[in-house]
Amino acid sequence: MATKRKRATAISVPSLILDNLGFISFLGVLALLYIGNAHYAEYNVRRIQELESDIKEKRWLYMSLQSENMYNGLRSEVVDQVRPAGLRLHRGKPKKIYAPVAK
Repeated sequence: MATKRKRATAISVPSLILDNLGFISFLGVLALLYIGNAHYAEYNVRRIQELESDIKEKRWLYMSLQSENMYNGLRSEVVDQVRPAGLRLHRGKPKKIYAPVAK
């Protein structure tokens, strides 16, 4: 006795798509999120690189200003800068000034 095989029905592509429309749209949304996330990550990397270069520039400026400030704060430099104003370095003991207390 031969058993009859059931004939495989040909599934048409349009009906397959319509039956799984929810899943296909879910995959589409996931693909859009994946692409958007990749663009956002690249944007953040570019922004971080720009900020790092700005930090390097500002650090260089800070170090040069600090070096200049240290040089200008030397006692010999201060004396040279105030000499035109008629000020000079006092070599003796400091004098105490007494002011009467107002009652």
